[in-house]
Amino acid sequence: MSKSLICLLVGTLTLVLFVSSAFADDVVVLTEENFEKEVGQDRGALVEFYAPWCGHCKKLAPEYEKLGASFKKAKSVLIGKVDCDEHKSICSKYGVSGYPTLQWFPKGSLEPKKYEGARTSEALAEFVNNEGGTNVKIAAIPSSVVVLTADNFDEIVLDEKKDVLVEFYAPWCGHCKSLAPTYEKVAAAFKLEEGVVIANLDADKYKDVGEKYGVSGYPTLKFFPKNNKAGEDYEGGRDVDDFVTFINEKSGTSRDAKGQLTSKAGIVEAFDSLVKEFIAAKDEDQKAVFKRLEEEADKLTGSSARYGKIYVKAAKSCMDKGSNYAKNEILRLERVLAKSISAAKADEFTLKKNILTSFATDQ
Repeated sequence: MSKSLICLLVGTLTLVLFVSSAFADDVVVLTEENFEKEVGQDRGALVEFYAPWCGHCKKLAPEYEKLGASFKKAKSVLIGKVDCDEHKSICSKYGVSGYPTLQWFPKGSLEPKKYEGARTSEALAEFVNNEGGTNVKIAAIPSSVVVLTADNFDEIVLDEKKDVLVEFYAPWCGHCKSLAPTYEKVAAAFKLEEGVVIANLDADKYKDVGEKYGVSGYPTLKFFPKNNKAGEDYEGGRDVDDFVTFINEKSGTSRDAKGQLTSKAGIVEAFDSLVKEFIAAKDEDQKAVFKRLEEEADKLTGSSARYGKIYVKAAKSCMDKGSNYAKNEILRLERVLAKSISAAKADEFTLKKNILTSFATDQ
């Protein structure tokens, strides 16, 4: 393995680790390995002990995440959570017998105080402020879910340029409330995809719309792809990963649960053999292959047309700047991606990096 390829692999691993941490939830995930490194140190900590299957925990989740987002910049306070199904020894150590259990750990102490108040973000924030000496107010978190009404339903859902997932819900429905934080994460994951809409409709308020699409229970999820505006039932799982996998398969997108582009994003499989031929060719032969690549890229439509332009630009740079261009540029892009940049810029650089990877092989 060449030295440059080793550097490429190391750089890619570094990027993966950075992305996984940089886009982590605002609530700190505590485990047997990190609990005492985070709790009982130089800041107070509110810890939720929960179980993934617990209905009350699911109901608390959006309020607790709002709390975590609001206290994210408060250096003297940590908002954390422990999965008691996965880390039973921690929960046993702190006497947890029901879920969710909320405990406050003062700065420098592993002797907790149980929280007995209301389970709203506002009540929790008041408690944390009192115990931690902070003065944080709950931040309003904008929703990425498109709210449908009887007036805008057809305009948004029946748009033949969009793939639309719709949750038909009722405000009083417990299962709908449990699904809400998950559905919000799905919407956030696809908010940069112009051809994908994650939406919901209060079908209790707009009964006629729900009845038109055969909604008889809540929540009902229906997918309206570009080519089937009659809609089709979504019958997959209710975890974020389940929804993300479904949308990626149906819409041809390449997002992960955090909304980041995957390593497959931008890759045009039909170009694989042509790129290999381009890499292997020399001088005039390479120019001839490049011409064919340009011609094939011109035939692409939709989002693929954008990818085709990146392929052509990458190939042109490889010819002009030498065989090491692709590897060097990938490493440069990884350094840029490791900085604080906008989500749109991260998408742009990730697409370029992914496509350049096709050209970054030993010649």
